[in-house]
Amino acid sequence: MTTASFLPGRLVRVGRATFRIHPRTVVVLCVLAAVFLVTGVLSLMLGSISLSLADLWDVATGDARPAYARSVLGRKLPRLLTAALVGLCLGMSGAIVQSLTRNPLGSPDIVGFTTGAATAAVMQIVIFGGGPLATGIAAMLGGIGTAIVVYLLARRDGASGGLRLVLVGIGTGSLLGAVTSLVTIRASLDDATTVQLWTAGSLTGRGWPHVIALALAAIVLIPPLVVLAKSTTLIEMGDDTAQAIGIPVERIRFLALLVAVALAGVATGAAGPIAFIAFAAPHVARILVRTPGVLLWTSGIAGAALLAAADLLAQHVDISLRTPVGLVTSLLGGIYLLWLLARRL
Repeated sequence: MTTASFLPGRLVRVGRATFRIHPRTVVVLCVLAAVFLVTGVLSLMLGSISLSLADLWDVATGDARPAYARSVLGRKLPRLLTAALVGLCLGMSGAIVQSLTRNPLGSPDIVGFTTGAATAAVMQIVIFGGGPLATGIAAMLGGIGTAIVVYLLARRDGASGGLRLVLVGIGTGSLLGAVTSLVTIRASLDDATTVQLWTAGSLTGRGWPHVIALALAAIVLIPPLVVLAKSTTLIEMGDDTAQAIGIPVERIRFLALLVAVALAGVATGAAGPIAFIAFAAPHVARILVRTPGVLLWTSGIAGAALLAAADLLAQHVDISLRTPVGLVTSLLGGIYLLWLLARRL
């Protein structure tokens, strides 16, 4: 199998630059983007202050009533953009981790990386009493630290096997989950309440500072991830084949894992541990696109659409309480996982 045959699509030349475009991928990206836009418009229209499309247009042009402008620009829009950026980061991170582990279950939340981020954030809240910025930084560093530990424990004979990485990650995640529970039990009532709300995963109260922080993190982390994704796609052919064509497999695997987990850690720090988006988004991308390789952008847009839709359900499905979006994604993701296992076993 050659590299060209492994990477389907059409080569398009623009000046001296050459791009590989897969027509079905372009169509799927457009459809997913349209789903997100429709979901986003509904999120902006619905709520305690209901707006029409004409009202949204007035907000965009600056002619809306002050109450409408405050509702959209001060609360609804930053919450929607936070959902989009968190979903984008989790979807991309999940695509890379599943490729590196060569396992459909190898997403950051299942193999313990998100748990490590959550444990560090909980310790920051309970022990150091940090605010949102400190909690976000702790979550990112905790995720990266967990990834390094899992990688080193899974490494054997100079290589880190896919299944071994998953199993070590699951075990590490279980241990860190116990640490989180222990820290929470020993916390004060106020801190324990804060931890409980944060670990449920929520977009409530997210504003423009969260959007700006996520956007800056995405600008820094996504470009190297895009570059590394090209090599991880070739690594999917097998370590020996990738090394034969000059790919430094273990170095690429380690760097890609660090960047992907940092992206998941940033998302976790902004919204708490949102379950199953990093797991489900790459699956949705593969089902729709039907091509091999790391579907980075498709997974990211799918993650944004899935989280925006889950948040819309969390806000407007009447079950007599404001459900954290993390509980909604856990419920839907658990159903999807059971369906997937029943289908494959």
